[in-house]
Amino acid sequence: MKKLELLSPAGDLEKLKMAVLYGADAVYLSGKEFGLRAYAGNFSEEEMREGIAFAHRHGAKVYVTVNIFATNNDIAQLPSYLEKLASLGVDALIVADPGVLAVAREVVPSLPCHLSTQANTTNWRSALFWQEAGCSRIILARELSLAEIAEIRRHTELELEVFVHGAMCWAYSGRCYLSQHLTGRNANRGECVQACRWQYYLLSNREPEQPMVIEEDERGIYLLNARDLCLLDYLGQLAAAGVNSFKIEGRMKSVYYVATVTRVYRQAIDAYWADPHNFTVKQEWHEELHKISHRPYAAGFLQGNPGLAGQVIDSSDQVSSHEFVAVVQSYQAAEKRVVVEMRNRFAEGELLEVIGPHSPCREFVVRNLKNSKGEKIREAVRVQEHVSFSLPFEVEGYSIIRRKKKNC
Repeated sequence: MKKLELLSPAGDLEKLKMAVLYGADAVYLSGKEFGLRAYAGNFSEEEMREGIAFAHRHGAKVYVTVNIFATNNDIAQLPSYLEKLASLGVDALIVADPGVLAVAREVVPSLPCHLSTQANTTNWRSALFWQEAGCSRIILARELSLAEIAEIRRHTELELEVFVHGAMCWAYSGRCYLSQHLTGRNANRGECVQACRWQYYLLSNREPEQPMVIEEDERGIYLLNARDLCLLDYLGQLAAAGVNSFKIEGRMKSVYYVATVTRVYRQAIDAYWADPHNFTVKQEWHEELHKISHRPYAAGFLQGNPGLAGQVIDSSDQVSSHEFVAVVQSYQAAEKRVVVEMRNRFAEGELLEVIGPHSPCREFVVRNLKNSKGEKIREAVRVQEHVSFSLPFEVEGYSIIRRKKKNC
């Protein structure tokens, strides 16, 4: 059995580095074109070159999304782009459009192609079709149950990839036209405005004697607000069903999200791999996943159609027990000081905690805070300024600093 892969999102170069350092076996990203996240940072050619080199130095792979549904003009421009990706050393392409797949097989035949979840693969005959067309991996539709995933595995030797964590789209595998209909921005071209998260009001004059009972707050009603996916408790069952790659959603999420979620799933996968028969999910892993901003968690369709239980109809707010404060840049051992890049204001005397790629969570109190000029300050208020403070223990670069929210 091939070791399970942990695949993390890389919306920009910093997130790529965080994902790799916090344990991802592979990352997925997009160039400035042909991907489905137009509002993520995405990668220029030089950034992609640097990111691929960084990932490969750390033993991680890089998959590039080319998963738009292409126009004729896109098809004309694709060959040179795919050749450039191959020359940069990407490890695989993620595609959804049959035409894009056909061009890729002609232009870069040695570069593996993974079929995007946007292609809605929900049965084993479709998987075999895509295998014959040249795909080496299927990213399965998110609407499949555990039994359906196992059935697809029984009929194919393709690698199977499954989303295990992150935001869920209410539309079938993300094939949504709501954004385009309401705003003219096409979700299938990477421009989704997440119209499903907006507030809506339900009006009907056809059956006024049978009104729809639904919760409402002061901002409106939430009809299309899917819970976030969390399959941490099902990792062992997914592995037993034949899943090869465990994918985290979130190219538009923060570096804090990428680092925290990757770290949790890295620890869980390693624990399962070391002793699958005695694998148990630790409570501390769930606690970590509640420290990031998220909607209430659910298991998606893994145990069948969740129905209304898969939606949050009373609020579109995200919750978290902690908030992101800073990223560690370096530790000055001789002076016992740490230099951090500030992301959220914090002050002298505050109780914070730090967690690193390979180190446990530790609490500390901010002492002797100084700005980038070495001047003593009471509070760090300039976003991305490099500030420093005393810290009695050593910490790794790229460690995350956070604080517990009040009333949590």
